Amino acid sequence: MISPKFFIDTLCDNGINFFAGVPDSLLKNICAYIFDTVDESHNIIAANEGSAVALAAGHYLATGKPGMVYMQNSGEGNTVNPLASLTDKEVYSIPVFLLIGWRGQPGVHDEPQHVKQGKITTDLLDVMGIKYQVLSKDEAKASEQISLLISHMSESKETVALVVEKDTFEPYPLTSDVAFYPMSREEAIGSVASVLGDKDIIVSTTGMISRELFEYRVAMGQNHERDFLTVGSMGHASQIALGIALEKTDRKVWCFDGDGACIMHMGGMAIIASKSPKNYVHVVFNNGAHDSVGGQPTVGLRIDLPSVAKSVGYPHVYSVDNKADLNVILSEAKNLEGPVFIEIKVRKGNRKDLGRPTTTPVQNKEALMSFLKDS
Repeated sequence: MISPKFFIDTLCDNGINFFAGVPDSLLKNICAYIFDTVDESHNIIAANEGSAVALAAGHYLATGKPGMVYMQNSGEGNTVNPLASLTDKEVYSIPVFLLIGWRGQPGVHDEPQHVKQGKITTDLLDVMGIKYQVLSKDEAKASEQISLLISHMSESKETVALVVEKDTFEPYPLTSDVAFYPMSREEAIGSVASVLGDKDIIVSTTGMISRELFEYRVAMGQNHERDFLTVGSMGHASQIALGIALEKTDRKVWCFDGDGACIMHMGGMAIIASKSPKNYVHVVFNNGAHDSVGGQPTVGLRIDLPSVAKSVGYPHVYSVDNKADLNVILSEAKNLEGPVFIEIKVRKGNRKDLGRPTTTPVQNKEALMSFLKDS
C-alpha cells in the first residue's frame, strides 16, 4: 500500500501543489491527508467534479502549473464537458492530473450503482484520449508512474489520469471535524418519516440517507414501496422528486436530500421553486460533510441554505437543529402548500452496523411505480 504522505510529496516534488475535487471512499485516506496538510486556497472540495476541473484550469492559467482533480469514477460524467470543451488539446490545451477511485471495478464486488460505471471507467478515458495508468500499490512503481504521466502532461499539455483500486492507500484518519448537533441524521430521518401520510412518498438521495431510511422502514416493520432510494446519481434526487410531484399532484412528495448532494447541483432548487409544486417538501439533512465517503467537509454549514431557498422562491423555509423544534415544524409543514424547504442540522457520522438496502434498484423502482399507480 502507498502512504498518503509519500503520494502527495511525490506530486509536490513533480510540481503539483493544487488539489480540487469531490471525496471518494477509495480515496478517503488521501483526501483526508490533503485536507489536513494543504491550505484551503490549494485544496478545494468542489461542488462537483466538473467544477473541480475548471478550478484546476484556472490555477493553471494563473500559475502555469497543473492541478490534481480527485473524484470517484461516478464523477467522470460531470467532468466530460470541461475535459472535452475546455482543457482538451483541441480547445485550450490545459493539462490536468486526474485521480479517480475505481468503484465497481470488474471482478471486484460492489454496490449495483457502481457496476456500469466500473465497466466503463477506463473506456471513458480512452474515448477522451486521456493517457492513464492504474496506480501501483508499490511506492517505487507508483513514483515511476507519476513521473511518466507528469512528463507526458508537461510535454503534450494534455490531461492524464491515475485510476485507483480498492485498498491502494494506507489508512489516514481525518483529524479535522465539523460542528456537533444533538440529533443524529438517522434520528432526524425517523422523525420526518413518521409524520408522512399513507399516500406520501419519499425520494431519498444517495449514500447514508437512503440506507438509514431503508433501515427505518425495517425497524418499523414497514414495506419500502413508498420510497425511491436514489442509490447513485448524486445531486439529482430533488429533480426526480419534482418529476413525480408534477404528475402526482394528489400525493405529497418528500425529497430527503443531503448538503453535499444539494450543493452539487444547487440550480435544481431554482427549478423546483419556479414550478411551484404545492405537494413538494424538500428536506436537507445538513451535517456539513461528505459522510459516506470519509467525512471530508462540505460548505453546507458555512452557507445559508434556507436563504438560498427563500431567494429562489420557496414560499415556506425552515431551519432546525433539535428534535423538539423539528416536531413543531413538521406538524405545520406537512399541511402547507409547497414547495416547502426544511434544513435539519444533524451531527456527522452513522452507527457502525448500518445495513444496506436488501432490494435491488429495479425491485425498488417497480414497487414504487406500483404504489403510485394503485393506491
